[in-house]
Amino acid sequence: MRTKKKTVNQILVTERVIMTPEFKKKRKLYKFNFFLFSFLACTLFSCCIYAEYDRNKSEEVSQDILMDIQLAGTDNTTISVEDDVIIVKALAEGEGQEAEIDVTDLVTKGEKISAKVNESIAEDGKVYHTEAILKIPCLGIEYPVLSDTSEELLKKSLNKIWGPKPNEVGNYVIGGHNYRGGKMFGKLPSISIGEIVEITDLTGRTIKYKIYSKYEVDPTDVSCTSQRTNGKKEITLITCNSSGKKRVVVKAEEI
Repeated sequence: MRTKKKTVNQILVTERVIMTPEFKKKRKLYKFNFFLFSFLACTLFSCCIYAEYDRNKSEEVSQDILMDIQLAGTDNTTISVEDDVIIVKALAEGEGQEAEIDVTDLVTKGEKISAKVNESIAEDGKVYHTEAILKIPCLGIEYPVLSDTSEELLKKSLNKIWGPKPNEVGNYVIGGHNYRGGKMFGKLPSISIGEIVEITDLTGRTIKYKIYSKYEVDPTDVSCTSQRTNGKKEITLITCNSSGKKRVVVKAEEI
């Protein structure tokens, strides 16, 4: 009987030794670190989910703009100017209908007509001004090129950074985000020399360009935007590399 009491007392004493204030403090610290790590992990996971959701919504906007441009391209209505008269031709079922509209301020009227051509209202309710469609068949890339650039617009689609009008003499510079999953210019860093890039302007004219150079530069290096092309039509595509610390530059010229 005494042996059993002695054993019980030893166990109690052992527990008192283990559960010291220092051990309790460490245990609380471990619990706090565990909950903090769990909270941060959940927050990071939620941010990743939201970022992917945001990219998908932006993809929907860009594809909505693209569809709008393509549908506009199937419209048989043409507008031209002859002897200070705007000629509007509408073709329906093979029959041409022509109307002449006299204008007193031809320049102003022409600007208004041009503005209507490159405006697209996406499902998000915002108006986007587009200049062209860029297509890279080997990578499955096809996006509208917005005529302005900003952080917000870069989230929606490709942006014109610098240069002339699309498919004109000079260096037409286009920028886009390197998104995971291949969205926007996510596949661009993997492109090879010799591949073809197509630019379709708002008149429906498509010109093919052949890639002749690909390299990386610092974000502050803007030499790739130079307009010295010796009278050639060129395009420059810019995105980030995988680390985001460098810029991938892809250059192509008309073929």
